[in-house]
Amino acid sequence: MKNAWQGKRYWLVGASAGLGEALAHRINRAGAEVILSARSEVKLAKLVEELPGRASYQTMDVQDIESVRAAVSAVGEVDGIVYLAGAYWPFGAKAWEADHATTMIDVNLTGLVRVLGEVVPGMVKKDAGHIVITSSLTAFRGLPRSIGYTASKSGTLSLAECMYADLRKTGVKVQVINPGFIKTQLTEKNDFKMPFLMEPDAAAQEVFDHMNSDRFKKSFPFAFSLLFRFAQFLPDSIYYRVFG
Repeated sequence: MKNAWQGKRYWLVGASAGLGEALAHRINRAGAEVILSARSEVKLAKLVEELPGRASYQTMDVQDIESVRAAVSAVGEVDGIVYLAGAYWPFGAKAWEADHATTMIDVNLTGLVRVLGEVVPGMVKKDAGHIVITSSLTAFRGLPRSIGYTASKSGTLSLAECMYADLRKTGVKVQVINPGFIKTQLTEKNDFKMPFLMEPDAAAQEVFDHMNSDRFKKSFPFAFSLLFRFAQFLPDSIYYRVFG
């Protein structure tokens, strides 16, 4: 497996902590050079120092197209890109938080579109590349107290599916991950019990295994994901009684 990663360059967007940090270690140990991006230069610099192999960082704000374009230019050609940037606040329609909702959509979905818009054309032109998009188990169906987040993740899943449909017979590999709860600074905002809560290292292993496969979509933890996938087929009258 290590030989497959040797000499490759992977750009991880949203990699200063949590799942991104853990995945950077996995990919770097496998032999690939990693370029890390986020807004916090302090966190990125610290992580680069901790990584065992060739690594660098490039600060970037996915909400700013000029920042994205400058980062793309500075990073140069890459073999793969993993979009992990995310924003999250839990609230529902009865207590709407407009700024937070807008930020979640902008970081989780529109930010993804900004970054891919600058990267995908080059991969298509050379007919080579690897794109990994982070969605969520919440993307499968609407949930209470999830205004903004679930909508953004549904959008990322749909975008990934459209890209896969377009590129599956080319040299550009598209994959999407749908994780459940991962112990990060984002899920620390939740005031409810989170079933099947995963440590970042365990989640990173799931993602890394998926990246080494030829499958398009991976939803995990597996047992928890079955609940969300089954819920897609429930009639509204039953679904909202159970999940509401």
